[in-house]
Amino acid sequence: MRELDSSQADFKSQLEALLAFQEDDSAEVNRVVENVLKDVRVRGDEAVLEYTNRFDHMSATSMSALEIPHHRLQQALASIAPELKSALESAAGRIRRYHERQAQPSWTYQEEDGTVLGQKVVPLDRVGIYVPGGKAAYPSSVLMNAIPAKVAGVGSIIMTVPTPRGEVNELVLAAAAVAGVDRVFTVGGAQAVAALAYGTETVPKVDKIVGPGNIYVAMAKRMVFGTVGIDMIAGPSEICVVCDGGTDPDWIAMDLFSQAEHDQDAQAILISPDEACLSAVKASIEKLLPDMERKDIISVSLKERGAFIKVADLDDAIDVVNLIAPEHLELSVADPDALLPGIRHAGAVFMGRYTAEALGDYCAGPNHVLPTSGTARFSSPLGVYDFQKRSSLINFSSRGASDAGRIASVLARGEGLTAHARSAEYRIVEE
Repeated sequence: MRELDSSQADFKSQLEALLAFQEDDSAEVNRVVENVLKDVRVRGDEAVLEYTNRFDHMSATSMSALEIPHHRLQQALASIAPELKSALESAAGRIRRYHERQAQPSWTYQEEDGTVLGQKVVPLDRVGIYVPGGKAAYPSSVLMNAIPAKVAGVGSIIMTVPTPRGEVNELVLAAAAVAGVDRVFTVGGAQAVAALAYGTETVPKVDKIVGPGNIYVAMAKRMVFGTVGIDMIAGPSEICVVCDGGTDPDWIAMDLFSQAEHDQDAQAILISPDEACLSAVKASIEKLLPDMERKDIISVSLKERGAFIKVADLDDAIDVVNLIAPEHLELSVADPDALLPGIRHAGAVFMGRYTAEALGDYCAGPNHVLPTSGTARFSSPLGVYDFQKRSSLINFSSRGASDAGRIASVLARGEGLTAHARSAEYRIVEE
């Protein structure tokens, strides 16, 4: 891991170099994705079936063979180990309770002249959820994407999940049952995004696509944005830990590992004003790494993108955090509440020594779909609000239309839009 010091004159440039990440969006990837999107848009089911068989080494003869019936989801839920079923249902309950607090009702207010203004909040009609498949199967992703949509009142949730060589993950299917997913198709890659965005004879067109995927999925989501909504273009996972030196260094090392094990591009950063803390965690990493199942991935991640950052004090640490704008931020300090007011940019804040980021990935309740690559500067976690849309309500009384009409008339004529002005002026009542 790199070692940085905030007191160094070139610290910010070093930090920028550390944070810089450019995912491979080569011309070849663009070309493949563009061709798949166009083909699915034109040929529908036929193209989806062809690409699924080719890329996932399948031998399906019809789209009906790629749809998993609802009873199969329930069968998966009934067949998994009791402790897994209990864990899924407990996590789902916590996630649902948290997101129910995000639900926003419609509202109106009345002005003195009788004019009524407000906002109507309605759920999206249909949402598509992309879930990684094969070895990278994440039932937690199903819960985190589907449950907020359900809480929002989305009419239909369509899930796509690739099953390379027919490999079906029972836990993912069970999670779909728990979360209330309506239809599931064993389709992945750009062809799944295309099917959801444009619709085919079998796959319904959706209003928004959410969920993580590989570079082909990310590129496809970027290209269909505008035809449908998307959640975000997610980058590699990140964790930033601020520690005052009072937390067991083994805990901190494992928290860093928890994100570094995702993939080699993941980023784990430890910030501390305590030199002894940094040294102790470094020793813990060396001690614990050899026993990790994904040690090769963790090792590359820490070496290429990890860092220890020495700061002057905890206030300085918060300044550095705001520069990073991390996806996950752990405040592993004695008084995390004292630091919270200074945090301006972070996807999720894990407060105190006992709050491991891993709890947020699975069952804390808040969503684990978070802004990455510094986008926490302007983005928020996935939530119920992502599955709702808002319409403005405007109902002028006669008096209100007359008073506002005078204002609108002046502004419209100032812009040279005479029809706008006259439309407003028709409603003006001369006193």
